[in-house]
Amino acid sequence: SAIRDLVVRDAPAIAIAAALSLAVEVPENAKTVFQAYIDAAEIMLQDDVASNKAIGSFGASFLRDHLKASQLLYTLLYHAKCCTCCSCGVATAGYGTALGFIRSLYAAGVLEKAYCTETRPFNQLVHDKIPTTLIADSAAVALMNAGCVNAVIVGADRVAANGVTANKIGTYSLALAANHHGIPFYVAAPLTSIDLLLPSGQEIVIEERSPKELLNTRGGLGEQVAASGIPVWNPAFDVTPAKLIAAIITEKVSLSLSLSHGYDNVSRVLD
Repeated sequence: SAIRDLVVRDAPAIAIAAALSLAVEVPENAKTVFQAYIDAAEIMLQDDVASNKAIGSFGASFLRDHLKASQLLYTLLYHAKCCTCCSCGVATAGYGTALGFIRSLYAAGVLEKAYCTETRPFNQLVHDKIPTTLIADSAAVALMNAGCVNAVIVGADRVAANGVTANKIGTYSLALAANHHGIPFYVAAPLTSIDLLLPSGQEIVIEERSPKELLNTRGGLGEQVAASGIPVWNPAFDVTPAKLIAAIITEKVSLSLSLSHGYDNVSRVLD
């Protein structure tokens, strides 16, 4: 139920929760097996946090190297989704990928402000006392047009071998808007999110969420506020073409786009 209700979501958090849930099922007389599951979960947690911090550190350095040399402070637009994005600390072991990117910039003293869309995480940026402004998803384009954003940073649920990226719904529209306004659009993701066996985004299955999430308040748990009987299409993800992504930033390497060739060299870089 925790996975279904999005209390636990995405590969890093699910893997850790799965190890712990298996430990609960171990018979009382098998303490060695029980401890092995606990140890495995702790190792996964430590590895995930270390990976996310590396993405944040590497990404912050990458951004400072690739944006205007005269720029002293940066303003980023951050897109994640409460409980459902691996860029969010709730869906990783606790630090976040795109979120870690922002945390690292702030720690380095070069982040002026982060704008986060309303598909927000659990207020992590505010908790960290990072200057943050909440905007409606539909306001993102106006924000870019006003010249308020230096870069857009998102996470990734899955990256195909050609660089096509699946992430929370709304990511594709942000990428289109950023491209139109000449704003670099970056994906922050661990290497484990890149699936070299997946040739393109056409093979990515898009999950559809319950209509109640749109029809009712409180994410589907509260009172119905939409017209009864109205059809609902509620995809959880969308797929962003590689040509709209300036770079995919991992814990070890940045994969930059060649507009004419796409990310056809991803396999060679990662090998």
